[in-house]
Amino acid sequence: MSDQRDSAPRAPEGVDTEKPSAARIYDWYLGGTQNWAVDREFGRRMEQQWPLVRPGSKQNREFMNRAVRAALRAGIRQFIDLGSGVPTAGNVHEVVEAELPEDHDAKVVYVDYEPVAVAHATLILEEGAATDWAGIVQADMRDPKAVLRAEETKRLIDFSQPVCLMMMAVLHFVGPDDDPEGILAAYREKLAPGSWLAISQMSEGDGSGETLEGLRWFVEQYRKTSNPVWLRDREEIEPLFGDWPLLEPGIVHLPDWRPDRKLNALEAEARPYAWCGIAARPGG
Repeated sequence: MSDQRDSAPRAPEGVDTEKPSAARIYDWYLGGTQNWAVDREFGRRMEQQWPLVRPGSKQNREFMNRAVRAALRAGIRQFIDLGSGVPTAGNVHEVVEAELPEDHDAKVVYVDYEPVAVAHATLILEEGAATDWAGIVQADMRDPKAVLRAEETKRLIDFSQPVCLMMMAVLHFVGPDDDPEGILAAYREKLAPGSWLAISQMSEGDGSGETLEGLRWFVEQYRKTSNPVWLRDREEIEPLFGDWPLLEPGIVHLPDWRPDRKLNALEAEARPYAWCGIAARPGG
């Protein structure tokens, strides 16, 4: 595993591999292969100070995977992944391919504003021969019009049919001044009855002690970058679903949303520091 993570993947043309990328660092947290030494160095520094960053990232990815599988079982075949980063290490199109037959009719749109994430995504989708049914939009998720009106979105998504819109571990990059409730309302308004909205969000939750102090340190490091992090508690997340009813089991910690395995001790320590939930637009 370590050999795989320390190898250098093919770099998309024009991508700077000398500066760390948030998208590639997150890929490293997940055990993916689309990262370089500079990304791993940053990630390891974060992990030294807050050892829960990788198990927390893994719990978020596993929640996303369970959400996609649940949506597919409910008959949803269209997915928009906002702030997707590098679509690797078990991302949406991989789950779709694993769950559906080869002649499936599913569509996936990844959205990220980082040029490096878009370049990696384009290369991955091309190499995986998935570009006829999956695509990447370079846009800021805080601008719903730009996302929803993008040519690639219009090519792939039929908004008269249900869509699973996902904001997985990205809302913590949306600050209070960005009007998160207004942003979410604009997306919800566009989606047809039967659509799902899936959210996960970093939080102090019900954490305590050294692990909580480590999270606060982690947040402070990101506050010094161009991507500051904003934590939210459960009560701040619930209004983001509007009046859409929540699916069972409601807003819970990541590993508690329809779990399919038990946690180890380190994973249990990471459990308090994020909330998640999925709501469905009535009428579908």
